[in-house]
Amino acid sequence: MAIRPLQTEKELQAKIARGDRHAFTLFYNAYYPVIFGFARHLLHSEELALDIVQESMLHIWKLGRQLEKVNNLESYLKVFARRRAVDLLRHRAVALKAERILGSTWTEDHNDTEEAILLREGRKILEEGIQLLPKQQRQVYQLCQQEGLKYEEAAQQMGISTGTVKTHLKLAMRFLREHIKNNNDIAILLVFFKLL
Repeated sequence: MAIRPLQTEKELQAKIARGDRHAFTLFYNAYYPVIFGFARHLLHSEELALDIVQESMLHIWKLGRQLEKVNNLESYLKVFARRRAVDLLRHRAVALKAERILGSTWTEDHNDTEEAILLREGRKILEEGIQLLPKQQRQVYQLCQQEGLKYEEAAQQMGISTGTVKTHLKLAMRFLREHIKNNNDIAILLVFFKLL
């Protein structure tokens, strides 16, 4: 029995959104060379381009029903691939920088001075983020995270409900994670040191 060819990209998207593996295979075969060429051009590496293609395709499959909201599938896929390529290049640059810094000076002995500098820089980034928080979020963060108060204690001290404290803390933590992620070269170096 012959399978009817898909007529439009929108029909293909709709089928993939519903979990149709055959439609995804058609999509994969059609877009693989496009995204591979695009990623290879950005990264100048076939191996890294393959990683980007795999991540991009997996992302499309995981979108599920949200895929139906995408207006231009090729553009969407290229934007995703470009973002992943930039992330990859950024992490690669940080790793190379760390290797350069450590390669010539690192010894098997534990170097407390270097680690202390990195931890101080990490704390500085966190403190900068805390200062950028709105006043109530900053106060909740300081009471709950830095002073160790329970939600109820912080709520009583601030004169607000426990639910409001939880909401402020959740928003503060989300902002701080994003702030640290955006200043990730220090964070990655910290992780690198912890792994050694």
